[in-house]
Amino acid sequence: MSSQANRSNHQHISEPQQIYLDYAATTPVHPEVLDKMVQCLSFSGTFGNPASRSHSYGWHAEELVEHAREQVAELIHADKKEIIWTSGATESNNLALKGIAQFYSGKGKHIITSQIEHKAILDTCAELEQQGFEVSYLQPEKQTGLITPEMVQHVIRPDTILVSLMLVNNEIGTLTNIEEISEITRNNGTLLHVDAAQGAGKVSIDVEKTAIDLMSLSAHKIYGPKGIGALYARRSPRVRLKAQIHGGGHERGMRSGTLATHQIVGMGEACRLAKTQRIQEQQRISILRGKLFTGLQDLTPIILNGHETQHVANYLNVSFADTQKADLIINTIKKFAAVSSGSACNSHQSSPSHVLTALGVAPYLAENAVRFSFGAYTTEQDIETVLTALKAVLQPNTRNTQQPLVQLI
Repeated sequence: MSSQANRSNHQHISEPQQIYLDYAATTPVHPEVLDKMVQCLSFSGTFGNPASRSHSYGWHAEELVEHAREQVAELIHADKKEIIWTSGATESNNLALKGIAQFYSGKGKHIITSQIEHKAILDTCAELEQQGFEVSYLQPEKQTGLITPEMVQHVIRPDTILVSLMLVNNEIGTLTNIEEISEITRNNGTLLHVDAAQGAGKVSIDVEKTAIDLMSLSAHKIYGPKGIGALYARRSPRVRLKAQIHGGGHERGMRSGTLATHQIVGMGEACRLAKTQRIQEQQRISILRGKLFTGLQDLTPIILNGHETQHVANYLNVSFADTQKADLIINTIKKFAAVSSGSACNSHQSSPSHVLTALGVAPYLAENAVRFSFGAYTTEQDIETVLTALKAVLQPNTRNTQQPLVQLI
């Protein structure tokens, strides 16, 4: 990196703090989570290797790991023996898809997913296609991003071994009707994997009531640390996986590697807090989302990307339709708030979001889209600040002098 680029980065860091509206990318660690983690790092704390069975340092670490396993299981109404520790949702997705495909390849080689999944799913499916598997990519409903049970029913086959769909889309917040889809997969003898990285802590999850066989979870989306996640794998009826990481037989042979006690404890505590605060937080954030959406509508023509009602409160993805003012609007927003023009996992790419493209959003609207995502530290004043900044540059009193470019959603 050039010295000029370095100076530019330092200047950016020293600028006044932006309002954080990118909780879909990551969340800050909750203070209570941090306290629990710190207690597992020093010599005076529980720093031992959980796999060390010959002394108390290892025993105490193992106790904390198993307690955290139970906390994660409680968030999704699972048995703690069904929780496998991973490095995050990306690894969980890889283990689920590759592990199932390779173990059940004798039964069939057909997999179903959708065009708007996270890249951890899409890239893994592309790799499985190279290994001889056939993947059907469901096209979502235009504009809303819904993946319906009827879509799954239309393409499922006797040789379909796995359906993998996300619970909440990471760019538009649209919810998938997993409950009805699970009935289809169970009746067909097909396994169902759900990427719940963006859904855990936001919607009620019960893997016992719903016939979900595998579920990916991530700590850093729910105020836990980065670098830790989990995969739920059903024990009855038992789901079998071919391990992808070997060396030591940890996690019942399904994922080898020394367990990071401090991160695991952090994820457990984050799940505990998410379970207790979910309903209240969704109600609070829903008000903030509505305030921002209405405020933007009053200022400029926008199009909602995602479903109007079937969504979580945390995300709002809109395209700014006034091509003459879109750059001004987006630059103003980014001056005051940390937002995303797509998913953080694709931020290095200049091409339009694959999610918005699959929704049929016109290229110019996809390029002028912004994802706002709200969380624990978002306030009504934050929303007011963004809207006030936009009012200052858009002069709303002249807005209706011209015909709107598109119908407001």
